[in-house]
Amino acid sequence: MILTVTLNTALDITYRVPSLRAGASHRVSEVLERPGGKGVNVARVLAALGHEVTVTGFSGGPTGRVLRDRLTEVPCVTDALVPVSGATRRTVTLVDDRTGATTHLNEPGPHIAHAEWSAFQEVYEDLLPSASAVALCGSLPPGVPVGAYANLVRTARAARVPVLLDTSGAALRRGVAGRPDLLKPNTEELAELTGSHEPLRATQDARRRGAGTVVASLGADGLLAVTPEGRWRATPPAQLTGNPTGAGDAAVAGLLSALVEHRPWPERLIRATALSAATVLSPTAGDFDHAAYDRFLTTVTVTGVATAA
Repeated sequence: MILTVTLNTALDITYRVPSLRAGASHRVSEVLERPGGKGVNVARVLAALGHEVTVTGFSGGPTGRVLRDRLTEVPCVTDALVPVSGATRRTVTLVDDRTGATTHLNEPGPHIAHAEWSAFQEVYEDLLPSASAVALCGSLPPGVPVGAYANLVRTARAARVPVLLDTSGAALRRGVAGRPDLLKPNTEELAELTGSHEPLRATQDARRRGAGTVVASLGADGLLAVTPEGRWRATPPAQLTGNPTGAGDAAVAGLLSALVEHRPWPERLIRATALSAATVLSPTAGDFDHAAYDRFLTTVTVTGVATAA
């Protein structure tokens, strides 16, 4: 079982409009509603790849009930969310069909009381012995300590469970000090963490700050991995147009699935890049175009070198 942690779960709502104009009224051509938050998106991709996944984090209020109902519809996913008194947030994505541009509106999430945070930590510790890997994903809801991820990383490592961290801002700065096995930032998050806008230099700096391995999302340019075993760059076959929401989450799912299958690093990066690209061609986060994924597996290129033994 792979465990994904989403402390700030969400009900993702996607509106498609023919052309988005500020200050104007719009007719929505399509509405899509899915359980979301980064770790939930990761779980849905992992499940589509055939892995058993357990989802934990927080859920509350009417929105939380809808989210949990929708999770029951996803095969291979087990709900271990912790109930809270506040309401789960909604995230709204506006997709402009004319340009392909996406606009995001993200609510902050419910305030988590001290007792609710303690209850989650107990659930997390109980789940770890059954986990082959754990992903800690997304923002921290109000009330959760800024150092929460560092503590959760240390708990996973103490249980000898490989742990991936995918977050941003202060949660990333504090979390990397917990020494996660794998850190998966994008270029903006890397620059904020290290002060460097040069991806290779920033990735190497992030490793020095505590991460065992860093895999940086370079957007349309693919992935850059700096690991104890070597350094590699994976590049998709072509520039793609579509909805990039969730592409980074799909990359996390690819990395985790290949990790638990004990694949070598070049294969991990091919899978992660192919999934990320196939997600861009899907209308909603947490889904991917399966035919495109199969095609990209044979067309993603990887360059790099392994560290000499």
